[in-house]
Amino acid sequence: MKYLIVGLGNIGEEYAGTRHNIGFMILDAFAKASNISFATDRYGDVARMRLKNKQLVLLKPSTYMNLSGNAVRYWKEKEGIDVDHILVLVDDIALPFGAIRIKGNGSDAGHNGLKNIAAMLGSQAYPRLRFGIGNDYPRGAQIEYVLGRFTPEQRTELPARIEVACEAIKAFCLSGIGFAMCNFNNK
Repeated sequence: MKYLIVGLGNIGEEYAGTRHNIGFMILDAFAKASNISFATDRYGDVARMRLKNKQLVLLKPSTYMNLSGNAVRYWKEKEGIDVDHILVLVDDIALPFGAIRIKGNGSDAGHNGLKNIAAMLGSQAYPRLRFGIGNDYPRGAQIEYVLGRFTPEQRTELPARIEVACEAIKAFCLSGIGFAMCNFNNK
């Protein structure tokens, strides 16, 4: 069985370490813990690994966040992966910092990366892991907050929270298609 694990983010040094790039950060940690590395390929950086009897294709799209669907659709089709075997890792301002929620499907909740993926796949029935980045920003400053960097306190807690997200990826892949929804409380 094959899975496509997609970490959303924006390419370029100016975006490295920003809240919006948490999908990239989680996939980097997952690859490092698995002792694999990414190679640049079509539409992004790709790494491959096995997890028990599962094949995992890890993807960090190079299409920028709002056009991530192009990369997801390409790799889905190239690898012959079913929509319900695609797990998208994404930031979520509606969740408290570090909270993790996995759902088997759902709306884009205003997230342009998820919106583009749904449009390119023709479906919202793909699983997603939402990583809470909190919403401690003044009115009208959402974009600056999302594209901003984590606070010093959050940076201290981030490695442990990312580790929980990596465990959630493993749980998703090992559980099979029936993995509908799970909240990981790592506080």
